[in-house]
Amino acid sequence: MRRTRFDTPCVISVEQSEEHFHAHVELAGDVPIFPGDSVQVHGAPIQIPFGHSATFERSATVTRAGPIERTITRLAAYFDLKELYEVSFNPGRIK
Repeated sequence: MRRTRFDTPCVISVEQSEEHFHAHVELAGDVPIFPGDSVQVHGAPIQIPFGHSATFERSATVTRAGPIERTITRLAAYFDLKELYEVSFNPGRIK
């Protein structure tokens, strides 16, 4: 079971300010990403000064997960989500 990979252009939007602190990657052609897939963006690290935002065009390599990796990722995500059920949001002490 080989993993398939392909290159695609992408746009990276980065903002570092008091209101927002984020970096988003949008793949060209709205390529869907499924559980277990990985995306590696190529190029030099991006650094912007505080209070600024910028967009960059780069290329990215998408590596598709095989059926076994996809299933393991879904199972792991399910059990990680169940850990949230144990959190209590009730005020006061737990007895």
